[in-house]
Amino acid sequence: MLGVSSGEFESAIAPSNVSPRVFNAGPSLIEALFAGEIDVGYVGPGPVLAAHQRSHGEALRVIAGAAANGVVIVARANSGIHSLADLKGQRIATPQAGNTQDISARHYLIDELKQANTDNVLPIANTEQQALLARGDIDAAWTPEPWASRLIVEAGAKAIAEEKDLWPGKQFTLALVVTTPRFLAEHPDVIEKLLMVHSRWTDRLNREPQKYQQQLSDALTKLTGKQLPPGVIEEALPRVKFTDEPLEETLTTMARWAYDLRIVNRKPELAGLVDTSILRDVRAEASGK
Repeated sequence: MLGVSSGEFESAIAPSNVSPRVFNAGPSLIEALFAGEIDVGYVGPGPVLAAHQRSHGEALRVIAGAAANGVVIVARANSGIHSLADLKGQRIATPQAGNTQDISARHYLIDELKQANTDNVLPIANTEQQALLARGDIDAAWTPEPWASRLIVEAGAKAIAEEKDLWPGKQFTLALVVTTPRFLAEHPDVIEKLLMVHSRWTDRLNREPQKYQQQLSDALTKLTGKQLPPGVIEEALPRVKFTDEPLEETLTTMARWAYDLRIVNRKPELAGLVDTSILRDVRAEASGK
């Protein structure tokens, strides 16, 4: 968002153009990538893994990480939900069937809470969760920032846990940068220029996240057409770790979960999915090596 709103992506790849598109959740973005409607996307690992399996490893490549952590489990006030254990049998919203949070929520309910099924997980668009939570039509949401903080600030929800606390080392990949093998092969110069901007913003946000709060809020408003309420960015930003590392070990774990949940029908084979060769060149150039 900051690369787009600042004009740095556009300047970097000129005379090519940047035409940003916004998707509710990852599966929709992946379909657009498959259809040739977009060339590069920022997306969660769940849809990436499903697409990799579905295409037998031929359809897309992970070229960088974008963010880690930043997923919160929130509960409706007066729902009686005070901990993750209380989620059993409750109506839990996730952004979209098969997206990253959907996989994590279903895995937790089956493996940790020993539910017989996950019929109580309800894929609901991020933008619709607030009204349903406020009306009592859902009890909780397993959702990424800044949507989790919107539910807290606007719907009076309470955070009961962060997903990172369920992972070894308290870290898991939240968003990745992906492209197609064809675009990567035909336009390595464009990918390199995009990743230069991407890495600069990653570094800035790691060093001084508060400095860019207003700029990030403005970028969100511009891209989505909706302004975040006061306090949402301030609440959300500390929960997110910005990193260009894809964190491949969490991809391996989530691939196993997707197979266990029958979201993909073949055992995970991730060979060839991650290609960070251009990212490594960008890093080396930035460090003067």
